[in-house]
Amino acid sequence: MRKWIGIVLILTSFFFLGIGGYQYFEMNSKQDEALRTAQSIVHSAQQDASERGDLESILRDFEPDNGDAIGILSIPILDDEWPIVVGTSDEDLKAGVGHYIGTAFPGQGRQILLSGHRDTVFRNLGDLVVGDIIEVQMGYGTFKYEIHEEPFIVPADDRTVIDYSIDEEVLTISTCYPFRFIGDAPDRYIINAKPVNE
Repeated sequence: MRKWIGIVLILTSFFFLGIGGYQYFEMNSKQDEALRTAQSIVHSAQQDASERGDLESILRDFEPDNGDAIGILSIPILDDEWPIVVGTSDEDLKAGVGHYIGTAFPGQGRQILLSGHRDTVFRNLGDLVVGDIIEVQMGYGTFKYEIHEEPFIVPADDRTVIDYSIDEEVLTISTCYPFRFIGDAPDRYIINAKPVNE
């Protein structure tokens, strides 16, 4: 009897390892595809930007659909970049960093909220400190932000980090916390950054 229990346990372990491996492969494939799309959009659009008019008119017509790859988030000190997609559903976050619908896009002078999984795109987010630079490349330009305050932690159900009343440009990045937590993390790790004036 013990022998059969052992076999069942081994087979069950292989089954769950297989599922985990497939999910990891699927997520990496989606992120790679979204990053290629975002790179293509950013590079081709920025080449044509001079022909499209001023930033205000470009942003007025900028209405991407849910799930669209719209830009690239890069953090130079981490030497990494990820695609930005519209939306923060589980499916959206498999493809990269999600732009919270209803918040601004870079250049609109309000709060921009980006979210990502702590165990994939944002696994090293805890290494960032005040003064570090975050770059957002969009088809209409590249925007640099500097972390201007210490990162902080809020409960997962705290919605006060989304502030539609902010009348200055602020990039807010959110991910689950603790970073090494197994299961649904109880908190959110928040970083705020302000535009770098060059």
